Amino acid sequence: MAQKERAPVSDSIEMVRVRVLPDGRMDRRSAAGYLGRQPKTLAMWALQGKGPRSVKVGGRVFYFRDDLDAFVRGKAET
Repeated sequence: MAQKERAPVSDSIEMVRVRVLPDGRMDRRSAAGYLGRQPKTLAMWALQGKGPRSVKVGGRVFYFRDDLDAFVRGKAET
């Protein structure tokens, strides 16, 4: 049997690109990428009153990076 070659650890790390506006806001897609979730998951959490705090601006949903960080640390209010 041939041995499998292992990729170096650095090759297995996925780079996540998120767009953060100058005031720290992210749209749902970027916020989901930041958290390692799908945008639909954040939408469902919002409907259930769970997850990080979000704000609506002109019909669009945004998340602030500070709120996402607090959510990850377990210090979010929701």
